[in-house]
Amino acid sequence: MKVIGLTGGIGTGKSTAARFLAELGAGVVDLDKAGHEALKKGVAAYKSVVGEFGEGILKADGEIDRARLGKIVFSDREALKRLNKITHPEIDKTVQKRVNEARQKGVKVIVLEAAAILEADRSWQVDEIWVTTVKEKTVLERLKARPGYTEAEAKRRIKSQMTNEERIKQAHVVIKNDGTIDELKAKVKAEWERLQGRT
Repeated sequence: MKVIGLTGGIGTGKSTAARFLAELGAGVVDLDKAGHEALKKGVAAYKSVVGEFGEGILKADGEIDRARLGKIVFSDREALKRLNKITHPEIDKTVQKRVNEARQKGVKVIVLEAAAILEADRSWQVDEIWVTTVKEKTVLERLKARPGYTEAEAKRRIKSQMTNEERIKQAHVVIKNDGTIDELKAKVKAEWERLQGRT
């Protein structure tokens, strides 16, 4: 079984690429969702996150307000590193479980869709790193079209992440997504077909 780490900055079409890979037959694990689970009340990482970032990140029901936490960590790379250090052992358990389940089912390719796989030094979990990239101008346009994103907020999110260049240095496959959704679909299909020759 081949394990692909699919990553890319916000607004680069990573989730859309993951959906196309699922349509082609890959098993897909969304590690952002696993990250949300790791922040839930009662999970081991919860107490450490609240201890690190303070009770100001909590909602009235005691759950972590991810928007408030996001404002802290996406404007400070060191804070993001601290959060990753706390949550990633929980996420690692989810990854191991899903990969084992996929292997038992005979799945040939599993894709870990993970925004921070490189930032969190988790490339050891995968056989190949695939990166989606988009020009910053295009990302800004896409983010401003999303609810809750001002230009300043969009720029802050982009700045908190690795650059395209930093990701590309570690990538086995780079998917440039400055075109249409059909062009992205065609690029993903072409890379999938090349992958079949490597599995």
